[in-house]
Amino acid sequence: MSLAYARWYNLTVRVRYEFGKKEHEMIGFTLTEEQEDLRRLAHRFAEEEIRPVAQLYDEKEEMAWDVLKKGHEIGLHSYHYPVEYGGGGIESLLTECLVSEELAWGCAGIATALGGTSLAMLPVMIAGNPEQKKRTISYICSPGLHLAAMCLTEPNAGSDVAAAQTTARRDGDYYVLNGVKCFITNGGVADIHIVYASTDRSLGGKGLTAFIVDKGTPGLTQGKKEKKMGIRSSHTAEVCLEDCRVPVTNRLGEEGQGFFIAMKMLENSRPSVGAQAVGVARAAYELALSYAKERVQFGRPIARQQAIGFMLADMAMAVEAARLLVWRAAAAADSGKGCNLEGSMAKCFAGDTAMKVTTDAVQILGGYGYMREYPAEKWMRDAKIMQIYEGTNQIQRVVISGMITA
Repeated sequence: MSLAYARWYNLTVRVRYEFGKKEHEMIGFTLTEEQEDLRRLAHRFAEEEIRPVAQLYDEKEEMAWDVLKKGHEIGLHSYHYPVEYGGGGIESLLTECLVSEELAWGCAGIATALGGTSLAMLPVMIAGNPEQKKRTISYICSPGLHLAAMCLTEPNAGSDVAAAQTTARRDGDYYVLNGVKCFITNGGVADIHIVYASTDRSLGGKGLTAFIVDKGTPGLTQGKKEKKMGIRSSHTAEVCLEDCRVPVTNRLGEEGQGFFIAMKMLENSRPSVGAQAVGVARAAYELALSYAKERVQFGRPIARQQAIGFMLADMAMAVEAARLLVWRAAAAADSGKGCNLEGSMAKCFAGDTAMKVTTDAVQILGGYGYMREYPAEKWMRDAKIMQIYEGTNQIQRVVISGMITA
């Protein structure tokens, strides 16, 4: 064996060993009875309450308030919060991913409207003190629908969170917030906004701080409501802050901890976004498969035509692979080991899968797929956001490449 070959061999063995150790930390695909029950509940809700009205609210570009209220009433809005705050006590990211997949299978827009509150409450769960948790989470879980909005993105600060220009100036027992947030899910209609602002812009990310801003706080207003390509039944708008006075007691953590809180929030939210992508992809695959079995051309179902059959095979494989990456990331988070690498892989792969599978579904349905009378084109429009929000898939590749080459 040559010296060069020996070095290559030793390197590849070491890489396979290290990767294999990580892989074998999660083996097992059996869900608990509780998880299966909650998944069935979410699927039934998606099938009976969401799907019948999904196209209507997509056309109207309005929030499905009646559906969201029903979801809250049966616990789909609060099951994952601690019991002491009125939640269901099922604090498992894997379980949350199961529910997210089913709701997105129903409609990604309505799932986003529900999931926006969970995202906004993550910083409270991560960095909130007991009083802050009790006040905000108990309110979200209380009777009646209450929404929250996570306000991080700005016109000039998307992927580069540290470039945020919204400021927070200390004034006695208050902070005075000024700035504009954009592309905010539930922005302006939420009861609670979690706002990231800089207490010292010269420090970049180290100056970022997170605040709880309650609905009705003077200076907090809704700006432009966005007209979107997809997920139209979720509300997306600017959030404007003009001399908005927020009590010091509403600060999450210490000054300068906002960047860490945001990164931890995104780490734990990306598997759930991946699960949404799986739900959309699965919906499109199921429709394409059903159609291809029934559509007859050249004397037999098009599913029997190799060109279509191979497309369906690729779609099926991609959906299953994406789900397994999501489950792996969620299981890593539930074990307490963190899921920064796994979450980015899951979100990135599942987002790309959703876009590819929905595009292929439209192709398989042909002219019917292109018509708004059928849901395939909606799923294709909805899928695109899965490659963009919670960190673009290009950013996920930056995270992944950085971690595997470190």
